[in-house]
Amino acid sequence: MDNMKGFILALLSSGFIGASFIIKKKGLRRAAAVSGVRAGVGGYYYLLEPLWWIGMITMIVGEAANFIAYAFAPAVLVTPLGALSIIVSAVLAHFILKEKLHYLGILGCVMCIAGSVVIVIHAPQERAITSVQEIWNLATQTAFLLYVASVIVLVFVLIFHFAPRYGHSNVLIFTGICSLMGSLSVMSVKAVGTSLKLTFEGMNQLVYPQTWFFMLVVLTCVIMQLNYLNKALDTFNTAIVSPIYYVMFTTLTILASVIMFKDWDGQSVGSIISEICGFIVVLSGTILLHSTKDFERSPSRNMYPPLLHLGADAELLKHVDDDIQSSEEFCLRVQ
Repeated sequence: MDNMKGFILALLSSGFIGASFIIKKKGLRRAAAVSGVRAGVGGYYYLLEPLWWIGMITMIVGEAANFIAYAFAPAVLVTPLGALSIIVSAVLAHFILKEKLHYLGILGCVMCIAGSVVIVIHAPQERAITSVQEIWNLATQTAFLLYVASVIVLVFVLIFHFAPRYGHSNVLIFTGICSLMGSLSVMSVKAVGTSLKLTFEGMNQLVYPQTWFFMLVVLTCVIMQLNYLNKALDTFNTAIVSPIYYVMFTTLTILASVIMFKDWDGQSVGSIISEICGFIVVLSGTILLHSTKDFERSPSRNMYPPLLHLGADAELLKHVDDDIQSSEEFCLRVQ
């Protein structure tokens, strides 16, 4: 019975999160039409757009449902269902935003989901945590501190060097920032969630400063994620942003978890290889989805290998509502 509750909550979570991408992008479009400044180039008028806030609330509801689902069902059941948000957003974008999805693009989505399922099936069981201080010890070990330092350096490089130059031509810039910060936010969310769970069980963890520190990290990372996710959604096709963000976010989160919680310790070689194969399938699906979207929008450029023109292809994947540009400007950008 509990598993069924978790299953239903996870399905609802995927539906809400997938729909939130579409609602938020509709809000971003409406805000750009009113203000004349897109979120992708630094505009924040969308904060005054009710439709964007509806999308934001929808996403929060989805995340809350996903969080509660873990209380009723094991992670091996709940986590793979999160990939369904990719299908939801792609299908809704096709019908509502008129973002056409090629048949091979659909295959790419399926590959992303299949690879994610393989990863989760062979993922190790989560270790039992007895206090927030135990998590703090894991977070302050040398290996994880090096990972945190690497993430911070990469985020600063992406924000101050690559984003101004390539942020609007390469989908990996904004989604990379979101994913890197997301991996840290998930680790902190696990710490906060464990603290609250232990507190409700009678072992008060709110008296420890580590709990509040993790809350601060969550708040900081989530704000940055939302900011750059909005830029990505406003600049690129939703059917591209969703799976790429999912793949990068999942990859980095699993990597962070492996380093912090040593998830691969004690696992068989077969399970680890299966997880790596799952990653390859997911990445292949993402590349296929990316290249087929370019094929559909600009078939005359198919003489070029998609993998060699990732940045140029991403520019052509910008939404057709960019008609605020003249045809001459568009031709120059293509050139």
